[in-house]
Amino acid sequence: MFAGHDPLLVALSVVIAILGGYTGFGLTARVRGTGSADRRLLLACAAFFLAVGVWTMHFVAMLAAPIPLDATYLVLPTVVSFLICALVMGVSLFFVSLGEPSNARVGLSALLLGLGIALMHYVGIHGLAGPFHIEHQHALVAASVLIAVGAAYGGLRIFLARHDGMRLALSATAFGVAVSGMHFTAMYGMRFVPGSAAHHAATGLAVSREALALIVSPLCFLIIFGFLLLLLPEPWARALNSGPASQPDTMDGEASALDLNSLGFVETKTQLAQRPGAQPGSATVTRVPVEGADGTRFLEATQIRSVKANAHYTLVHDGSRERMCPWAISQAEARLDPSTFMRVHRSHIVSIPLVSLIRKEGNGAVVELDGEVPHLVPVSRVKIAELRARLGLVRRDDI
Repeated sequence: MFAGHDPLLVALSVVIAILGGYTGFGLTARVRGTGSADRRLLLACAAFFLAVGVWTMHFVAMLAAPIPLDATYLVLPTVVSFLICALVMGVSLFFVSLGEPSNARVGLSALLLGLGIALMHYVGIHGLAGPFHIEHQHALVAASVLIAVGAAYGGLRIFLARHDGMRLALSATAFGVAVSGMHFTAMYGMRFVPGSAAHHAATGLAVSREALALIVSPLCFLIIFGFLLLLLPEPWARALNSGPASQPDTMDGEASALDLNSLGFVETKTQLAQRPGAQPGSATVTRVPVEGADGTRFLEATQIRSVKANAHYTLVHDGSRERMCPWAISQAEARLDPSTFMRVHRSHIVSIPLVSLIRKEGNGAVVELDGEVPHLVPVSRVKIAELRARLGLVRRDDI
């Protein structure tokens, strides 16, 4: 089946799978950082883009294949193949987005998603109608299913790891290549055998190869549009300009990229008493409650990298992912140790000892927090001088 393939369409199909994977997984990576309503919308959009990416890749690759010229595509199986793909994408992403998923749940979700991708492929293949019948090599059918399950498992791990930037690009590339590999493995194991029209005769509404191309083309542009839209900065980046215009910018250019791992952080009791979070008589906590699928767990304060406000609750980053905390941002600020934590933005608190980098960005700044998955947090312009003092970059007398 590889002889006669159009190399340009083959390349396009792989690119579409990669862009669909990047867009879908990029959206899922933002799910845990949103409220419940936005979470449902992001999950739906992620499932949609993943489904469109995989489905469009399949039919672009079909257009590249040496299909018999008199073959047509039955509308019902073609539509059903997309619905199968969208359904399993949505169910799998939703299943692993609830609380802290176990390895067993991730494995079952990957199995469901992989089988769904394979089923989508073979339903689409058998939507072909014409004077022929299709034969498959069972060993390559099994291999294509295993590749689909492996691609699904890797994709779900991408979601759970909250990859971004270059790692997300590399992961999406691996996912797109794996999904494409599943398709071409399956195609390599099938052949069209000429026969009577009764074998694969069209028994319903059918469209030609040219009509299918007209349907697939706008979907390709939709995936590219979604990919480009995802590359825009997240909304929090625009919040860096929220400080008062009268406050001078004290972020020196020389501190645009500093490695702060080796710095010490020492404050006197008088300075601690002056911290905004250190309310008279308030006791700091050593553990913070976080919500999970199995109930409320408690996270050691030393594991916390940052706290982000989200409606009436907060999202606590533990170095690998964000977890929901029932506290409001002001409550978290009051209860966390002010000698370790600082509110650097109206919506963000960071652990000072875990700041590994600070740089100017716009009218404000951003800091990077250490962890298995390092992440950036915005700093308001009015907080830059105080933060730099606590990091040992300037004397506190100069604030």
